[in-house]
Amino acid sequence: MNRREFLVTTAAPLTMQGQGAGERLQGRELFVDTEWIDSLQGATLRMHAPVDRGPAFQLDRSWEGAFSAYFTMLKLDSGFRAYYRGVPNSGADGRGDEVTCYAESRDGIVWTKPDQNVIVREQPPFSHNFTPFIDPRPGVPENERFKALAGTSRSGLMAFASADGLRWRRWRETPVLPPSKVTRYDSQNLAFWSASEGRFVLYFRTFKDVPGKGRVRWVSRTTSDDFANWAEPVEMRFFTRTRQPAPPDHLYTNQTSAYFRAPHIYVAIAARFLPGRQVLTPEEAHAIRVDPGYFKDTSDAIMMTTRGGDTYQRTFLETFLRPGLGMENWVSRTNYPALNLLQTGPGEMSLYVNRNYGQPTAHLARYSLRLDGLASLHAGYEGGEMTTRPFLFTGSALDINYSTSAAGSVRVQVEDARGGAIEGFRFEDCREIIGDQISRKVTWGAANLASLQNRTVRLRFKLHDADLFSWQVA
Repeated sequence: MNRREFLVTTAAPLTMQGQGAGERLQGRELFVDTEWIDSLQGATLRMHAPVDRGPAFQLDRSWEGAFSAYFTMLKLDSGFRAYYRGVPNSGADGRGDEVTCYAESRDGIVWTKPDQNVIVREQPPFSHNFTPFIDPRPGVPENERFKALAGTSRSGLMAFASADGLRWRRWRETPVLPPSKVTRYDSQNLAFWSASEGRFVLYFRTFKDVPGKGRVRWVSRTTSDDFANWAEPVEMRFFTRTRQPAPPDHLYTNQTSAYFRAPHIYVAIAARFLPGRQVLTPEEAHAIRVDPGYFKDTSDAIMMTTRGGDTYQRTFLETFLRPGLGMENWVSRTNYPALNLLQTGPGEMSLYVNRNYGQPTAHLARYSLRLDGLASLHAGYEGGEMTTRPFLFTGSALDINYSTSAAGSVRVQVEDARGGAIEGFRFEDCREIIGDQISRKVTWGAANLASLQNRTVRLRFKLHDADLFSWQVA
């Protein structure tokens, strides 16, 4: 079995929270979790590796440098913008030489920086981890369209607002989350408006005492209706696809965000930190000129998902992003993913990664993935099937993102809640789907999906030498 695959041999529901028949879909569904999978026969879920596209931009300004970090990528009306901490030397968190910088791009591929790209010179410690987002709600005051959080355990989390994302003001003069001796806030503390939950959500770094592992870098969550008053934080829980507790890894940044094509699914491409797991010898560290304090640990990235609440599902326990070739990639605190995936082409999205941390060659790298291509439902030449849980059909079309070999195919059967094929929507009625498309409507002869309005149905996908990346009833 491929290291990025798993096989489900039981027909029992795999969802983290079982739902009754007739539940409504919220939009496009991906294969990053098992929420809508009832059974698999001969098919697997496969995680896909991002493709390295090289440096997006260098961190070569005197106020940027080797210890620049905590990148946030935003899609604007006119293009894209990257925000990040600039600091050339190691030292205490929240010190006076940290600044907040930005870079811009029209396409997410070629990036430029103005001569003076520093936007926040707040008194310490707010440039340590300044993390912005765009509030998409209709009617938001123009001068609050951009929001941000920043701070440490000494300051608490302070809120900021801006009309253009370049000129910022404090939301209020007191922190929205108070200083704490327990919560550090010393990593990226990220918030966004959740359309599916109807409130702001905030994921931030905490610590948890884990038997046998000591204090582990953890993730906690809180919510707010107004961005000013936040609920009591709760520690997140981590489960595998079989609902077993997931390994208690150190998660330095969680990078949880609403996936832009399916915002009810939050994708977390988290930085996994392995303290004391040393790869380089002192001689190798000296050769790449890494700071002497930053080569005795290593790190990579994992992928998790959540749909709200206090649980993450780690469908895949294997790494999502390996450090890769070159000793410069195996030092402490490198390979940290930036916050947010961006669509950078008709069929492409990009992930950005902080590379060569603590070295003169520090830069932000770009990786590409197929649109919706974090994971797929996969079947080999022998074929395989996946059946969904029952849901209330409220659309008139089924759209899929798929890829087959020249000999492969995809077919879909629509079934009633008990699993009986619905007349006119059987596999033999479905037009065989061959090719590679981001968007393809599934058809069944003269049968019209609109005739199934408000019926409880299941979908059964049959694949041969093919991958299915997402599906949507619309």
